[in-house]
Amino acid sequence: MRAVVLRSHGGPEVLTIEEVDDPTPGRDELVVDVHHTAINRADILQRMGMYPDPRRRAIEIPGLEYAGVVAAVGSDVTGWTVGDRVMGIEAGGCYAGKVVTHARQALPVPSSLDPADAAAIPEVFLTAWDALVVQGGLTSGRWALVHAGASGVGTAAIQIAKAIGARVAVTCSAGKADACRALGADLVLERSPSDWLGALRAAIPSGVDVVLDVIGGEEADRNLQAARMDATIIQVGLMGGGSAPVNIGLLLSKRLTWVGTTLRARPIERKLALSQRFIDEIIPLFDSGQLHPVVDSRYPLDDIADAHRHMEANANVGKILIDLSPNFRNPLDRTPVVVVV
Repeated sequence: MRAVVLRSHGGPEVLTIEEVDDPTPGRDELVVDVHHTAINRADILQRMGMYPDPRRRAIEIPGLEYAGVVAAVGSDVTGWTVGDRVMGIEAGGCYAGKVVTHARQALPVPSSLDPADAAAIPEVFLTAWDALVVQGGLTSGRWALVHAGASGVGTAAIQIAKAIGARVAVTCSAGKADACRALGADLVLERSPSDWLGALRAAIPSGVDVVLDVIGGEEADRNLQAARMDATIIQVGLMGGGSAPVNIGLLLSKRLTWVGTTLRARPIERKLALSQRFIDEIIPLFDSGQLHPVVDSRYPLDDIADAHRHMEANANVGKILIDLSPNFRNPLDRTPVVVVV
């Protein structure tokens, strides 16, 4: 199979495409023919040598999510058959023609969804739902603050908050504000150079109940100030840096809970439980129309380096998808197509 392999770490130019052996399933695993995958910030960090696959495989293949069809099933697998549409997350290996995954971690593609969009769901919707609802305790009527509202996680978080009847404030760059409003954000705040904290305090004097932060850095102290009494701050990423001065006294005086979390390195038992709950609680919301994937752009696998550059430019609203089909045509490619009849 074709796969993106990391033989060294650095810029997008280190992403090389090679032929590697096809995987085989264990007793409780599936092999999936990957039709689509997607770019995540973790992939950028892994490419730079800063966030390795915790499994430490002999061949380093990035990629945290996939969508495709079941190609083979292990001897103990029930509930899946060859040809079923499937999507899901993995600790790595999804920038490839095939991936192996635990059968109970695999997710069914919603029946109403275009399969070409399915890879825009697993990583960001699982992350946002786990952060806001499972760990953050967000419920109907409460306020969430979501940083980077136009990112993949941000666009998923806005929709999930609205689907459960919560209210949501987001920070984003000025050029992405309309996209966040269109998804249902109740309050859109320009993150920089504007004073988003002052604007939030004016709109929500009591503060927010849950903060989903992928930025870190200087936003850490502002999160403490933006939170109301007994609020929960979920730290999902550190795009703005891992060190910053904060007023620890606010943790005590407001009785705050500050949680650091990642999906990638969790024990498999916890991943399986989360996936099964996601199937019951979130997958139906796609078929009901309350949730939908937000796709920014699509690239063929051969243009994987350009897709990474696009994410690093912070130009995207929603997900950047990678198509592994040999017949895929990049919509960003304006070269005329000659049709021979």
